Amino acid sequence: MSIVRRSNVLDPFADLWADPLDTFRSIFPAISGGNSETAAFANARMDWKETPEAHVFKADLPGVKKEEVKVEVEDGNVLIVSGERTKEKEDKNDKWHRVERSSGKFVRRFRLPEDAKVDEVKAGLENGVLTVTVPKAEVKKPEVKAIEISG
Repeated sequence: MSIVRRSNVLDPFADLWADPLDTFRSIFPAISGGNSETAAFANARMDWKETPEAHVFKADLPGVKKEEVKVEVEDGNVLIVSGERTKEKEDKNDKWHRVERSSGKFVRRFRLPEDAKVDEVKAGLENGVLTVTVPKAEVKKPEVKAIEISG
């Protein structure tokens, strides 16, 4: 989130309102998503909720086809969601007034908990929303064995 910097030169707190990542973005534009057109999509945001039965991940991916999205499990417990929204083809005769929709590649990684059944992961893309469901293994209650006390 960037906050507008105050213009009052005599205000000693003016710099406190600056975006602390501005310096980083200027030094490493490629890493920080220097192209503002792709920055929003390159950092695709995902929700992760846990239900009693599963871990459910959701991402809004409007305009992305299921062929452009990949869902994988790496190293047995890392869920990887990646893909790309391609930029709209431009015609030389077109006159653009505003470009606000983002495009580009994205990748998100999540370390799954031990109770995740990675062999049963399901994914679906409906109405621009990707839903990845990772079922949970049943937690076995520890067996309690009573020990008779002698004496």
